[in-house]
Amino acid sequence: MGVAIVAACAVVVLLLVGVLVALERSRGESRRRLAAAHQETTELRERVEALSRSLETSQETMITRAEVADQAFLITDAGQPRPEPNVPDRVVLSATLGEPLVKVMAFAHGLGRALSPESRNRIWFEMRREVRASRRRRRRDLKAFVREARAAERARDGDHDRDADAA
Repeated sequence: MGVAIVAACAVVVLLLVGVLVALERSRGESRRRLAAAHQETTELRERVEALSRSLETSQETMITRAEVADQAFLITDAGQPRPEPNVPDRVVLSATLGEPLVKVMAFAHGLGRALSPESRNRIWFEMRREVRASRRRRRRDLKAFVREARAAERARDGDHDRDADAA
C-alpha cells in the first residue's frame, strides 16, 4: 500500500511539474507579447503626437464660421466612419491568462488539501476500519456457513437414522 501511495505522489508531482513548465512557457510568451505591445504603443503614441501637431496647425487655418455652424446642428454621425474599438492589451492578457490560471490554482489548492497529512491520516484510518469490518463480516459469514452445513449434515444423518430404524 505504501508503494502505491509513493507512486501516486510521484505521478502527481510529475503532473505538477508539467503544468508548471507549461505555465512558464506561456508566461515567457506573454512577456514577449507584452514587450511588443509596449513598443507598438510607444510608436503609436509618437505617431498620434505628430498627427495632433499637424492637425492643430491645419485646423487653425481651415475652420471657418460656416463649418462651425454646420457642426453645431449635427444630430447624428451617420455616414461617418466608426472608430475602431480600443481594448487595452492588459484586458486581453487578463482574460486570456486569468481564467486558466485561476483554474490551475484552484486545482493545485485542492490537490494540496487532498495530500495533506491530516487527509492522508483520515483516509488511512477509514481504510483500516473498512478492512477490519470486512474481515469481521467474512468470519461471521464463514461461521454461519459452517453452522448451516453442520445442521444440514445432522439433519441428513438424522433422516438416515430414522430410515434405518423404520426398516
